[in-house]
Amino acid sequence: MNDTTPAFDRHMLEALVCPVTQTVLEYDAEAQELISRPANLAFPIRNGIPVMLTDEARPLE
Repeated sequence: MNDTTPAFDRHMLEALVCPVTQTVLEYDAEAQELISRPANLAFPIRNGIPVMLTDEARPLE
């Protein structure tokens, strides 16, 4: 992460759940993603804002 990229507020994670399964998300700081293991999806964080759209999520391998 560079100096121009806003940081993700980890306190926000407590309020967010997976839009597919309604389960808790894991924060991957290195990849800047929120991970839903039950849904097998990774939701991107762009400019410090989580993008919780299934169309934007990356399938986990």
